[in-house]
Amino acid sequence: MVGVTSQRMNVLVTGGCGFIGSNLVLCLRAMRPDWTVVTLDKLTYAGNLENLAALEGDSRHVFVKGDVCNRELVDHVIGRNGIEAVLHLAAESHVDRSILGPEIFIETNVLGTQVVLEACKAARVQRFVMVSTDEVYGSLGATGAFTEMSPLQPSSPYSASKAAADLLALAYGNTFGMDVVVTRCSNNYGRYQFPEKLIPLMIVNALHDKPLPVYGDGGNVRDWLHVEDHCEALLAALERGKSGEVYNIGGGAERKNIDLVRALLQLLGKREDLIRFVADRPGHDRRYAIDASKIRNELGWKPAYSFEQGLTETVKWYVDHASWWEHINSGAYRQYFETQYRARLGASPR
Repeated sequence: MVGVTSQRMNVLVTGGCGFIGSNLVLCLRAMRPDWTVVTLDKLTYAGNLENLAALEGDSRHVFVKGDVCNRELVDHVIGRNGIEAVLHLAAESHVDRSILGPEIFIETNVLGTQVVLEACKAARVQRFVMVSTDEVYGSLGATGAFTEMSPLQPSSPYSASKAAADLLALAYGNTFGMDVVVTRCSNNYGRYQFPEKLIPLMIVNALHDKPLPVYGDGGNVRDWLHVEDHCEALLAALERGKSGEVYNIGGGAERKNIDLVRALLQLLGKREDLIRFVADRPGHDRRYAIDASKIRNELGWKPAYSFEQGLTETVKWYVDHASWWEHINSGAYRQYFETQYRARLGASPR
């Protein structure tokens, strides 16, 4: 099967109150106004229902609070809402947290995926899109890029859990004949990203003139993808992707972490002496780069944002929406900063 083309369709987005998930829900409602979008989210520390405030009163958006590991609930959500396609984003996603406590990553990312797959199989859902990460491929050297044929060599409990979920989804396609598509994206950035990730963490800290902790020598390289470009790629995979295929999604914007941090400081008008080099995290992949030629050539997708434009707009959004992250800064984020980054700032800087 190649994609789903119904003009009116009921779609389930798991993890739809998280960073990528909420942007995806908003994208689907804007670009496919005749679709009904159901959001299932546990509302953990990184899930925020405020992200979907623009959809309040929207008769074609349904929110359900719940855990993807709860089979009875997932069956109910799929059955009651006549779900025809699932975009599965619900996951624990922060590498550092997976190092501190891997168990919840295995439970949510592996078991949760199996529960949703089983529910989709039972309900004969038309298509299941597994939203994954380039981190499943491990680390690259100074040259080259990940293709869909690159071996899976995850380095952290987080990436290992995502690799397991990917393989489980593909296995359901092979074993049970389910229509499954897997996507693997590079590092996302944009609005609504919880300030534990690099870009919002650096913005928030810089706005408070707090130290900006940079792992190791800052030479780790990431390929950056604007979240709205990612959402349009996911829509393309849902509608036009080929069953059983993997599609890499990348922004073609490789940057060293230290260069990115300096660019953020320049946009914010802050001085570089806020940067603190801290002890590197265990298993820190050196470089990621995505070859996105397959999704470009086969599905006609390409990113609309240049990195410079996207970064400038992202910084402006965080500056203009301080109220969104200030309550986070006084709660879970502050505790996280105190317990982890402050300890690392006490380590011998490099």
